[in-house]
Amino acid sequence: MSRQSHAPTDPHPHLHGDTHPHGDTRRHPYRRRTALTAAVLLLPLAAACGGGKAGGERPGSAEVRVEQPVTGVRWNVESVTVGGAVQEAPAGAYVEVEDGRATGDYGCNHFTAKAAVQGDRVRFSDARSTRMACGKQPMAFERTLAATLADGTLTAEVDGATLTLGTADGDQVRLTRTTASD
Repeated sequence: MSRQSHAPTDPHPHLHGDTHPHGDTRRHPYRRRTALTAAVLLLPLAAACGGGKAGGERPGSAEVRVEQPVTGVRWNVESVTVGGAVQEAPAGAYVEVEDGRATGDYGCNHFTAKAAVQGDRVRFSDARSTRMACGKQPMAFERTLAATLADGTLTAEVDGATLTLGTADGDQVRLTRTTASD
C-alpha cells in the first residue's frame, strides 16, 4: 500500500482532501460529527411530535381516530345547555353547514347564516330567519339556540354520531348526525 507524504508541519493532512492512510477520503471530518449532533438534538423533538395520543389510551397505541367532518352533514339539534340548564330541542330542529353557509331550523323558524369552519372551531354570523309564530316553548328554545350559535367562535367536537358545539362560557349545543333512514 502506498502512502502519500505530507509536510511535517501539517498535523492533519486528511483535512485537505488527501487520502487518509486507511484509504478513505475525509474532506469534511466534522460533517459526521455535525450529523450525529443534529440527530441527537432532533430525536427528542421527533419523539415529542409523535408521542401524543392518536385516539388511543396511551402514546404510541395503534388506534387512530379519524375526525368526522362537521360540514356536509345534517345535524339534528338534541338540546342546548346554557348556564347549566338543559333545554330539549323541539322536533325538526337541525343545522347543516356547507360551503361557508349554514342552514337549518331553530325549532320553529328556518335560518341561514355564514359559517366559517377552521379545524375544530366554527363561527356563525349574519344569521337570518323566517318570522313564523309558534308556541311559547318552541319560541323560547329558538331564542336560546340562536343566541348560543351566535355566541362567537364555538368549539366543535365530533364523537361518533354526536357533535357538541361549545361556547367560551361552557354553554353547549348537542347535535346528532342524521342517518339515511331519518
